[in-house]
Amino acid sequence: MSKVFVTGFGAISAIGNSTLEARSSLINGTSGIKKARFFKSNYVNSLLFGEIPLNDEEFINLTNSPKNSGLTRTSLIALAAFQQAITSANLSEEVLSSFTTGFISASTVGGMCYTDELYKDANLHGEASEFVRSYEASDHTFQIASRYNIKGYTDTINTACSSSANAILLGARLIQSGRLDRVIVGGADSLAKYTVNGFNALMILSDEACAPFSTDRKGLNLGEAGAYLVLENEASANKKKKYAEVIGFGNSNDAFHPSATSQDAVGPVLAMQKALQVAGISANAINYINAHGTGTINNDETESTAFATVFENNPPPYNSTKSYTGHTLAASGALEAVFSILSMENNELYPSLNCQAPIHTFPFQPIQSYCKQQPIQYIMSNSFGFGGNCTSLIFSKCM
Repeated sequence: MSKVFVTGFGAISAIGNSTLEARSSLINGTSGIKKARFFKSNYVNSLLFGEIPLNDEEFINLTNSPKNSGLTRTSLIALAAFQQAITSANLSEEVLSSFTTGFISASTVGGMCYTDELYKDANLHGEASEFVRSYEASDHTFQIASRYNIKGYTDTINTACSSSANAILLGARLIQSGRLDRVIVGGADSLAKYTVNGFNALMILSDEACAPFSTDRKGLNLGEAGAYLVLENEASANKKKKYAEVIGFGNSNDAFHPSATSQDAVGPVLAMQKALQVAGISANAINYINAHGTGTINNDETESTAFATVFENNPPPYNSTKSYTGHTLAASGALEAVFSILSMENNELYPSLNCQAPIHTFPFQPIQSYCKQQPIQYIMSNSFGFGGNCTSLIFSKCM
């Protein structure tokens, strides 16, 4: 069974148009959560968002895309991050079009980010818009596969907030089983009326910057992002820089509630335990956790309960980078995996923002300040989605 190495990655989010910019924001504790400039919604004056500071035209120029081509904002975000990842891994056109190269992406809103156009097209109000064929969640995957002539295994995953974490999990398994030599994995989501209105109906959006794991947390902020990792087997990665090794993964479902985890955290606990079992390491070997940490009452309480169970009330340093980017939905698992690898590669830990009064019922708290020269060998990244779909990933430093 082949090992699985990360040989490249790329990301674009509210805290940077590249991983270099994102790392600077993480080091300096600079959040991208603020008033939206480009997103159109009745809630832009009352809620904060993790919006990428580029308009659609700037995205078209950034990705060298044709105008009026039906590319939605989700597809443009995905293209920007994908281009960074394949450049980072130095993948040629020949390699990308090989049948031994796969592409697994994730999105929840997909082309429905243009909700008004979708409504008009669905109800035959006037001439069809340029986006009439672009509303599916899989459209961004199709657009990227077409542009880069990807012929191998291609898939789109939608398991809500755990979507791109599951893309990483599936990609790793395809490589381990010898079905593929390499897989580009990740996901993208843009801000949309469709999701903002839905989350607002659940009454879990905050009018302030989210405060994960804080006693006075009020809810989450929605964000947008794209992030991709290039996974390769040992032979393909032989002469390349290896940023990390994927050594563990676990997926579970607590089947408790459509939009909440159970109070005893059975799903998160099982996902973390499975990941540790696959990795073949003990819980106390983990040096850092990138928590799901949405800032909602339910999530932070149950994830803390899971930490208390799995790590016997003594978890390693952990943070929620959603306090920088907002909750980027299907992109969050891959985005936070990238941030985790940045932590490990640079031996540093980033603070979890806005947590002045940690949840008092637990004897631990998230990282409060930037820490340098931290030895990090094993990291865990958690993604817990709607419907109880929970995924934990474990990465190891390459020696």
